[in-house]
Amino acid sequence: MSGWRGPLLVMLLTAAIGGAGAVIATPRVIMGVAIDRLSSVNGLNRMSHGDLATPENQPVVRPSPDLAYSACSYDLSKGPLRITVMPVPGRYSSLSIFDGRTDVIFVRNDVQARAQPYRVIVALPGQTVPPGSDVVRTEEYKGIALIRLLLTAPSELPKLEAQRKKSTCTMI
Repeated sequence: MSGWRGPLLVMLLTAAIGGAGAVIATPRVIMGVAIDRLSSVNGLNRMSHGDLATPENQPVVRPSPDLAYSACSYDLSKGPLRITVMPVPGRYSSLSIFDGRTDVIFVRNDVQARAQPYRVIVALPGQTVPPGSDVVRTEEYKGIALIRLLLTAPSELPKLEAQRKKSTCTMI
């Protein structure tokens, strides 16, 4: 009877270590795939303003068909990133910043910004930022900034494109 305790203990320990490893690694793997997919359009640290999502073109998981997405996959290893958001008057929009573990580290919408343009600096601890900046500090080098713009109809996207392209992300 005592001969089964050792193998059972090894199996339970292996399962616990494997489960913990999966829980720790899965968010980073998912975010790595998302960063690679989104940066394939314009590269890292540059905003890309995508077309409306269709079943054939889904740049983000489960995209909403009434939202136009702009995304910036970033890498802070060479310095901080400045994100400038230019809200479209009369339209709901939001900026969400996700770190390399898929954690949301910042959110602001047009109501909170009082429909005014705003800038956010994303930086690692210790990186120098301009004085007076609105700074989001993160321990993660990589992540994604995502701007969502609400549309009333897909047909209105072309007339909003010029305003939408005023939102940028650049290294500082």
